[in-house]
Amino acid sequence: MKTDAVTAADLARSVIAVPPLARAENGAVSITENRRIVDWMAAGGVSTFLYGGNANFYHLGLLEYPLMLEVIAGIAPADAWAIPSIGPDFGKALDQVAVLKSFDFPTAMALPMTGATRPSGVATGLRRLSDAWSKPVIAYLRTEGYLAPADIRALLADGVLVSVKYAVDRPDPAKDAYLSAIVEVAGPSRIVSGMGERPAVTHLSRFGLAGFTSGSVSIAPHLSSAMLAALKAGDSERAETIRRTFLAFEDLRDAHSQIAVLHDGVRLAGIADTGPLQPYLANLEPDRHAAVKAAATALREENARFARRAAA
Repeated sequence: MKTDAVTAADLARSVIAVPPLARAENGAVSITENRRIVDWMAAGGVSTFLYGGNANFYHLGLLEYPLMLEVIAGIAPADAWAIPSIGPDFGKALDQVAVLKSFDFPTAMALPMTGATRPSGVATGLRRLSDAWSKPVIAYLRTEGYLAPADIRALLADGVLVSVKYAVDRPDPAKDAYLSAIVEVAGPSRIVSGMGERPAVTHLSRFGLAGFTSGSVSIAPHLSSAMLAALKAGDSERAETIRRTFLAFEDLRDAHSQIAVLHDGVRLAGIADTGPLQPYLANLEPDRHAAVKAAATALREENARFARRAAA
């Protein structure tokens, strides 16, 4: 597992997978099923694994946190980069940083806090977390103005941040004044598109972002990896063609729950038994299963066809 300092090149070397976290029926973390998910993605060219929202780190208890870190480190391939998360609130994140000191992860992502924040306060909090750990963190932006562009520039320049995961939803991702302002003052090399395949073509080709995160890569790793390769090669047309194969499944995620549809979709597609979601989340209602299974299976089958053509 990667333990050395993170570089800009690391952000672009692989799709940054954001997989679900598999649990047994009794709620215990399943090492076997989580390894199955990681191995599936690694076979499709993925070497970076970020455990954040899709893994429900938002509701992860402090007592379970060191076990979770051991699992993540233990299932990561030898040449992989595994990234845990902290937070979302400052107090929980600070306690988790104390636990992280016993591990060799080079960075962790600070989950975004909703409510009870101000941009300057978030900037101060990220500085204190990084100082307490003596390592940089990743900021996760999901709302307009969560951090001021000038603060992002300073946090990157001072080594507090190693990257920014940008996931502010826009009707048209090409029209994004906030992202434009961040890129203008901080540059694009440490910013990654953080909303899966849907806006990634625009984010990388128009704004020059370093890479993109994906949950659906858990189902179609060959396709997602090929999309990143096309974008890095400047072939936006090919990337757009690949992007469209994800939209049916992504539409269901948008409609019914980004996390729950991915979590159950990985199981319904036959990749791994992801088991129950921990509270306050919940698995999909049974009447959603048929549509999710159809879309997830179709995406997995298209991934298999693509992999066969690439290998021929």
